[in-house]
Amino acid sequence: MKRLPIVLVGALLLSACGQDSGETVADPGTVSEPEQEAPNPLRNAYFGDTHVHTRYSFDAFIFGTTTDPNDSYEFAKGAAIAHPAGFEMKLDRPLDFQAVTDHGMYLGMLPGMTEPDSPAYDHPEAEGVRAAETADERRARFVGMSPYLRGDPGTEEHLDMDVVRGAWEEIIAAAEKHNDPGQFTTFIAYEFTSAGGDRDNLHRNVIFRGSAAPASPFSRLDSSNPEDLWAAMERWRADGIDSFAMPHNSNGSGGRMFELEYYNGGAIDDAYAETRMRNEPVVEVTQVKGTSETHPALSPNDEWANFEIMPYKVATTILSDPPGSYVRDALLRGLLIEEGGVQNPYKFGLIGASDTHVSAGSFQEDNYWSKVGILDAEPALRGSVPGEGVNVSIGDPSQASDAEMRTSDGSGRSYRDTYYYTWGASGLAGVWAEENTREAIYQAFLRKETFATSGPRIRVRFFAGPSFDDADLEAADFLETAYAEGVPMGGDLYPSDDGAAPTFAVWAMRDPLGAPLDRVQIVKGWIEDGKPMEQVFDVACSGGNSPDVSSHRCPNNGATVDLATCNVSADVGEDELKAAWTDPDFEGSQRAVYYVRALENPTCRWSTWDALRVGVEPRQDIEPTIQERAWSSPIWYNPSS
Repeated sequence: MKRLPIVLVGALLLSACGQDSGETVADPGTVSEPEQEAPNPLRNAYFGDTHVHTRYSFDAFIFGTTTDPNDSYEFAKGAAIAHPAGFEMKLDRPLDFQAVTDHGMYLGMLPGMTEPDSPAYDHPEAEGVRAAETADERRARFVGMSPYLRGDPGTEEHLDMDVVRGAWEEIIAAAEKHNDPGQFTTFIAYEFTSAGGDRDNLHRNVIFRGSAAPASPFSRLDSSNPEDLWAAMERWRADGIDSFAMPHNSNGSGGRMFELEYYNGGAIDDAYAETRMRNEPVVEVTQVKGTSETHPALSPNDEWANFEIMPYKVATTILSDPPGSYVRDALLRGLLIEEGGVQNPYKFGLIGASDTHVSAGSFQEDNYWSKVGILDAEPALRGSVPGEGVNVSIGDPSQASDAEMRTSDGSGRSYRDTYYYTWGASGLAGVWAEENTREAIYQAFLRKETFATSGPRIRVRFFAGPSFDDADLEAADFLETAYAEGVPMGGDLYPSDDGAAPTFAVWAMRDPLGAPLDRVQIVKGWIEDGKPMEQVFDVACSGGNSPDVSSHRCPNNGATVDLATCNVSADVGEDELKAAWTDPDFEGSQRAVYYVRALENPTCRWSTWDALRVGVEPRQDIEPTIQERAWSSPIWYNPSS
């Protein structure tokens, strides 16, 4: 476990993420095109965002977003673009890949309502959409669209599919234009925005493999049943159009994202499991609307379970039921289902994403612009500082209702009553792929060699094999050995010939622009006497420390945060953490699942940065600091083949 010079760490990360320009001067005044790197059989880490909304999404347009997919891809490549409130949004460094995922339902209809030549211009809601200016007026228009977005009887005649297909063609054209093999990858994509009966979030993002796509997206207006989406994907696949779907915001699903039954009832069977796993190999574990790893009610012995919890169903203040809504619980459910003789429907990899609705992901705590445009463009609007939160440049302060001012943090200060303060600056998808191309990254998704971060570009590698040790991790040929003798994240592990416990190799490297690493953990889930069990093991500690043998916890490394300045401890934590670990409680007859969680030192949360810049004390009912983190996809141990 060593500290590398920051310059070296940065150079390694930029090289691994394909960010070197590769430019060479051919002759004076002539610059060659960037060279495409040769494929790396040991795979590079690439970071991207697979959940981005632009003006073609009904809600993003209502929230004031006028930027389009071309603008969004330029942002991802490093350019500055404008927020709906007028300020500039820019990344601290470019992404490696991105997918624009506008809502399939009513795709492009809202912009059309403002265009006199569009068939959507005379829609019953169009005049109100054109007149909406203030945040409250825009919220009212959002509510007014609900019957049309649900497909209530009598509304179908107002949906013009020519408008939808036209917007879809623009989205496809933008993805094709900006796809640059070896430098920047785009995917044709959209969001299937389904909901269960009681506002249960069942949303998926659909990602297409190449340039082939259907004439229009399969949307909620076709069916709210995700199983019908899978059937549509199977039909596309038969026609040569390959895709996969990624569930997101399972935390707001009311327990329905990872059910034990079909959508319309009946116990899950092998056919369900096979179809789901063929079409949904990965799940979005973190994004702006909360983290869906686990919940304190599900994991009471996990001190880090209460991380960026958004407890409500999406776009409501209805509490969501934790069981069936979080990925760790789903991984355990999958083991239990398999124990009962049915194939596991929840053997998925993990990614993160932003779910931005302003064409630009907001991944940094200290440079946070939230999600819903004009509705939360300022600190007071998102409830992080006291005040009405309506700027005269955006709207009329008199429009803020008393209900929106009633919440308090216990200090006597009043805040705008909104759930936006539960949102986070998150997240990113990481993949291990041979090169930065559509096919290589798509294949990484399919084999689940993916990882998620809450925003920083932390890299995580995770292997399991028969006999890794600490010396292997330091060897120059470690990766060759790991791939040859073990399985990477996303893989299946089977008993060795001698029945010995497997060993796990973990390697985490910090984001050179982020905080140092505090610790690396392995989260284990298993079935014992017919019951799902879980335990968190610290396996690598900062400061040269070792985990306690009884508690399996690292000692506190002493890192602190000065809330008056957001400065953090110097020279505490690690640039890199490695460990070879054997499960001390391994039972060869028990099904089990393992994944990695790497934690940074504490840093200021975005809400604390808001308060610091406004010059007020942080809100007392929000944690002022967080520990940013990364999660690997799991490795599953199967007691028999």
